Amino acid sequence: PESRVRGYTAGRFSFNIKGGRCEACQGEGIIQIEMHFLPDVYVPCEVCAGKRYNREALEILFKGKTIADVLELTVTEGLEFFASIPALRNKLQTLVDVGLGYVRLGQPATTLSGGEAQRLKLATELSRRATGRTMYILDEPTTGLHVADVEKLLGVLHRLVETGNTVVVIEHNLDVIRACDWLIDLGPDGGDAGGEVVVTGTPETVATCPTSHTGHYLSRMFARE
Repeated sequence: PESRVRGYTAGRFSFNIKGGRCEACQGEGIIQIEMHFLPDVYVPCEVCAGKRYNREALEILFKGKTIADVLELTVTEGLEFFASIPALRNKLQTLVDVGLGYVRLGQPATTLSGGEAQRLKLATELSRRATGRTMYILDEPTTGLHVADVEKLLGVLHRLVETGNTVVVIEHNLDVIRACDWLIDLGPDGGDAGGEVVVTGTPETVATCPTSHTGHYLSRMFARE
């Protein structure tokens, strides 16, 4: 490959270190303009046109795409693009499994929502060798997810449990609540009027509790099935 002929290493294609990144914006692709009494403004870097890399790095192509083009791909698009590379394909498939198929490969971590960041960490854990002795604590991981993606997330959580791990989820989504093995319902209301354990048990048990708001909605869900 051309990159090896030139003696480039993997670091040449990282926008976090010197070598292949654009030094004008230090690999950010944007320039911050201070407005003093107004919020700062961010504009595309004029040197790299927002591509993050210098000319030499962008001259290297893989399957017709530059590194900048690759980072603009979504995870789902990347899964198809790297289908012939098992190590990459497996990691990208895990991201799709947790409902992050729409995220761009080069998307800054600071732009991810709390739920997206949790699912990214979850995907990282799934990519590692399972120990079966880990407790995962998730805080509303379904935030912003489409119903279809919630189903994917549940599949991932079940995979973790089936390998011997424990998953604790703080959640309001009824589909997730119904899929739990054991519920701890706090209440009776929110804020200062809550904080007490109203009922514990399986979803079916909680659904029969007359003082549980969660149980009320669970019972309605079960009645429709």
